[in-house]
Amino acid sequence: MRSFPTEIDLVHVAKLAPHGVICLISALAFHGMTTQIPHEIWLAVERKARRPKVAYPPVRAIFYPASCFQEGIDTHRIMEQEVRIYSAPKTVIDCFRWRNTVGMDVALEAARSYLKQRGASPSQLMEYAKLCKVEKLVSPYLETMVP
Repeated sequence: MRSFPTEIDLVHVAKLAPHGVICLISALAFHGMTTQIPHEIWLAVERKARRPKVAYPPVRAIFYPASCFQEGIDTHRIMEQEVRIYSAPKTVIDCFRWRNTVGMDVALEAARSYLKQRGASPSQLMEYAKLCKVEKLVSPYLETMVP
């Protein structure tokens, strides 16, 4: 038996929960920005939506406010299926926003990893931070990471 989700699991969850968005640890793993191995699919759903009914693979639903839910969604084609996954910069900021759930170490690792990527945009991180109301939290960390 597998111990962590694979792309086929992302596709399966996308079919069963079409209004959800792959987020946090699962999105970090998809973007190659973490050493964490997700043992469940992390799925963002809008706060007013119902919890998705997915028997397998294990899904961890995270309820987002509408203002933060709609922004930063990228659609990726995996195995002929469209899968909605938060963009790399949005995922980094979400990790700060949900730091009590994923851990501050995960948020800091994600930020460092993102900033090492070609085309990384600290200003885009700050736009998402403002949108998700974590600008004051994120600013000091980014100032120490960006030369």
